[in-house]
This record gives sequence, structure tokens and C-alpha cells, in this order.
Amino acid sequence: MLELRPTCEHCNKELPPDSTEAMICTYECTFCKQCVEEVLHNVCPNCGGGFCPRPIRPVNNFRNDNYLGKDPASTHIKHRPVDIKAHQEFAKHIQTIPPHLR
Repeated sequence: MLELRPTCEHCNKELPPDSTEAMICTYECTFCKQCVEEVLHNVCPNCGGGFCPRPIRPVNNFRNDNYLGKDPASTHIKHRPVDIKAHQEFAKHIQTIPPHLR
């Protein structure tokens, strides 16, 4: 189950459970859309994969207790600002490869 991390790992922007700005990689590294596009260039600094929008967990209990009230978002902040120069070097070749081919 997704943790729904509360902030962008780079800029620490708040990303509440209903945020449409939250982006995740396959390991659930969480960044805001602006950092993914402008800083990371769709290359996760931790695994090299791409990002997709984080799903929004339903607030209401429509079925089988599968909702935010039963499975709340994480409150643990992982603020690990990216070393931009090091990331540029890491990502310069990877970013030209489509995420589904990395």
C-alpha cells in the first residue's frame, strides 16, 4: 500500500493525500511536479526511473474499508534535497531514454 508521503523530498513542499502535484517513482520516491519537471527532468535521483502521478486514496468508505480513514497517509517526512550538479551528471544520459525503456 502506498505511504502517501507528506512532502516533496527535494523542496519539502506539502503534498497532502489529495494533491494532484505529487509524483512518484516505482519505489515511491515522492517529489512535486515542479521538481520532477524542472530539477529532475523525470529521472529519479534514487533509482533512475521515471515518475507518474501519485494516485489519490478515496476519502470516503465506498467499499470494504478501503479509504483514507482506515489507511491514513504517512506523516514521516523524507526531506533529502537533491545535489543538482551531481544529479545533472547522473541523469544526462538517462533522461534521453523513455522511462518505460530504462
